[in-house]
Amino acid sequence: MNQPEPRILQPGDPGYEAAGAAPRITKPRSAAASAREAIRRRPKLEKAYRTGVTVVGGTTVGLGVVLMPLPGPGTLIALGGLAILGTENERAKRINQQGVALVKRAGEAAKRRRAARRRAPDAT
Repeated sequence: MNQPEPRILQPGDPGYEAAGAAPRITKPRSAAASAREAIRRRPKLEKAYRTGVTVVGGTTVGLGVVLMPLPGPGTLIALGGLAILGTENERAKRINQQGVALVKRAGEAAKRRRAARRRAPDAT
């Protein structure tokens, strides 16, 4: 009953290239979508799933809000929490989209100001 250890193929081994070209059983997104559909068919499991998403997303948003005054990625953490909530809540999805657009505009404005400072002659 001793089974040999499975051997990991290395470059140059016979079949190495063929293994990379082998079709995948399922794509990750389709596997996630089918799992989500299986959850939706069972009401109790659906409620537990939605509660879990709400708890994780809300905790992440709360952590991001707490970290906002400190140097670091507090805003990004809060937006990530909104993205988690947005998977199950349309309002959170809209708020997240607005927040991402605001962050992108702020980043572009910062780039323009930085470029303007670099072009300006020194006033020393």
